[in-house]
Amino acid sequence: MGLFGSWDFRHFSILLIIFFLRYCSSSSSSLHPSIINSISVHQNYTAISGFRVINRRSLTQCIDPNPFLQINVTSKNPNKLGDEEYVHVTVSGVLDPSEHDWVAMISPSNSSVSSCPFNGAQYAQTGDFSSLPLLCHYPVKAMFMSTDPNYLSCKKKECKRYRKGKCEVNTCTGTLSFHVINIRTDIEFVFFAGGFDTPCVLARTKPLSFANPNKPLYGHLSSLDSSGTSMRVTWVSGDSKPQQVQYAGRRTQTSQVTTFSPKDMFSAVPPSPATDFGWHDPGFIHSAVMTGLKPSSHYTYRYGSDLVGWSDQIQFKTPPAGGSDELTFLAFGDMGKAPRDAALEHYIQPGSISVVEAMAKEIETRNVDSIFHIGDISYATGFLVEWDYFLQLIAPVASRVSYMTAIGNHERDYIGSGSVYFLPDSGGEGGVPYETYFPMPTIAKDKPWYSIEQGSVHFTIISTEHQWAKNSEQYKWMQKDMASVDRSRTPWLIFMGHRPMYTSSLGLLSVDPDFVNQVEPLLLASKVDLVLFGHVHNYERTCSIFRNQCKAMPRKDQSGIDTYDHNNYSAPVHAIIGMGGFVLDKFPNPVTNTWSLSRVSEFGYFRGHATKEELKLELVNPDTRNLEDRFRIVKKQTFNRKLKEG
Repeated sequence: MGLFGSWDFRHFSILLIIFFLRYCSSSSSSLHPSIINSISVHQNYTAISGFRVINRRSLTQCIDPNPFLQINVTSKNPNKLGDEEYVHVTVSGVLDPSEHDWVAMISPSNSSVSSCPFNGAQYAQTGDFSSLPLLCHYPVKAMFMSTDPNYLSCKKKECKRYRKGKCEVNTCTGTLSFHVINIRTDIEFVFFAGGFDTPCVLARTKPLSFANPNKPLYGHLSSLDSSGTSMRVTWVSGDSKPQQVQYAGRRTQTSQVTTFSPKDMFSAVPPSPATDFGWHDPGFIHSAVMTGLKPSSHYTYRYGSDLVGWSDQIQFKTPPAGGSDELTFLAFGDMGKAPRDAALEHYIQPGSISVVEAMAKEIETRNVDSIFHIGDISYATGFLVEWDYFLQLIAPVASRVSYMTAIGNHERDYIGSGSVYFLPDSGGEGGVPYETYFPMPTIAKDKPWYSIEQGSVHFTIISTEHQWAKNSEQYKWMQKDMASVDRSRTPWLIFMGHRPMYTSSLGLLSVDPDFVNQVEPLLLASKVDLVLFGHVHNYERTCSIFRNQCKAMPRKDQSGIDTYDHNNYSAPVHAIIGMGGFVLDKFPNPVTNTWSLSRVSEFGYFRGHATKEELKLELVNPDTRNLEDRFRIVKKQTFNRKLKEG
C-alpha cells in the first residue's frame, strides 16, 4: 500500500516501539501504577491487562485471622485428575465477601506464590524498580469469586458460631468451575484477596495430580509430501520412551521423541516470558510417520504404548495426490484459543472455539481433505502451557485430516533471534515450540518454507518472518519452486504466508512495503492464481491486483458470483483470512481502496474446492454456516483437451 514510502519498515518499527512505550508510560492513567511501571516488561506487543502483569505485584500477607476459611476441590476422581474435566473449587468460611476475591490455578504446584528476590536484579538493570514479582511462575488461569452469582450476596450461608441459640458468626461460600486438561504437572488452586493490583494469599489447596501424566494426547496430522501415501502424526506425552502409532489394521511405526527447554528459548533484558515466569515443561513430543497409505482414503489409527496407555481409535483421511482432480481444503489464520470456562488467561482469542467446532462438523459431514493454518497458531507467546490448551482445542479437526501450517510473528519474532522484524511478539519462543509441535516438510530447521501439491493445486507456503529479500535463500527457493510447477498436473498455484501485501485496515504494522516491493513481482511472474495471508484479523478480497492497481475485475456468473477469468491471466487475487479467532479488526468508513471488493469483519474460515478448471472459494460463518463471500477463478485446461482430442 506504500504506507511508509521508501522508509525502511524495520527501522520504523523500532522507532514506533520506543514511542509506544513512552506513550503508555505517560498516558495510561487508567492503569494501576505498578502496571505502568512495568509495561515495557510484559506488554510484548500482544495484550495488556491487570491479569497479564499479575506477577509484577508485590505480595503482602493478608491480615485475616479468619479461622473458618477453607478452599476445596471437587473432581470426578477425588484422588486424581482426568485428561479433561471441569473441577469445582469451593471457597467457604468467608466472613466478608469482596468483589476483589479471586482464585488462581497454578502449575506446577510447587511454583512460588511469594516474591522472587533473586529475580530483582533482572528487572532493576532495566530501570524497573517497581515491586518484585508476586509469582515466580505465571498462573495458568484465574477467576473472580464474583463469577458465582451467589457469592457477593452470601446466599450460601453457614453459621460457624452460636450464642444463646442465635447465630453469632455467619460465613459465606462460593463455587467456581475450572476447565482443566492434562498438562502433566501437578496443579493447585490459590485463593487471593485484593484483586490483581494488591493481592495477598488467603488459602491454597493441596497439590492435585493427573491420573496419568504420561498419557499420549493431542495428536495431530500433517503431510510429508505430495503423494498422499504417508501421514505424520505428532502427539504429546510425559514419557520420554519411544511409543508407537498403530494404523490400517496391524501396521505400526515407532515414534521419534524430542522436547525443548528454557535454554532453547530466546531472551533479552529483561528475561522473556518463555525463559522465566511463562515457562512450563512441554513434556515430550512424539512423531511417527504412517506409510503405505493410499491417497483420498480413510483409515483409523491410535498412538501410545502399553506402558503409558493409548489414545482412542481415530478415523482419518489422506489427502488426494498431487496431480489428481479434486481437492477440498479449509484455511484461516490467527486462531489461538479461548477458555471453556469463565476464567481469565494470558491471551484469549474469542472466536477460536466456534471456528474449530464448525470445522469439526464440516469434517464429519463434508468431504474435507486438508486444513491450512497460516500463522499466529496458538498465541502462547512465551506462556508455554497455552500450547497444550491450543493442541487440545484443535484435536477434533487436526487429528482427522492433514493440518498444515505457516509460521507467524507470534511464533517466531524476538529480538536477537534472527527474525526480519525486531519485535518481541513470540515472547521468546523464537519458533522453537512451533517447529517442535508442527513439523512441516521444510528443507531444514528454522527454514519454515515448503511446498506441497494436493489434487489440482500447488501450494507454496513461505515465512514472512524470515528473510525474503532478493538473493536471500528463501527468495531463491520461492523463485525455483514456483517456476517448477507443472501446470498440466496442478493448474492452480496458491501462495500462502502470514503478513499481507494489501489491507484496508488501519494498523500501522500491517503491511511492510519492502516485502511487497521485493516479492510481489515474483508472484506476478509466476502467475500465482490466489494469494492467502493472515495477520490482519478480518477478511478482505481484492481484484486481480499488482502494485495497488486492478489489472482485471471479476465478472458475475449466472448465479451472481464474482468470477475471475484466468484464461487471460493478468495478476493474482489476494484474500486476507485472519478471521480465525483473534479479536476482529474493523474496517474504516469509508474504504477508499478501489481494489477492495469484499470486506467482512466476522469470525470464520475459508473453504476452497478445486478441480482442474475451477477454484470455488467461500468464506463460512461458523455460527450460521452462511457464506459471507463467494468467488470463483476459472481456467480452461487446453493441454488436457488437446490430449483427449489426439
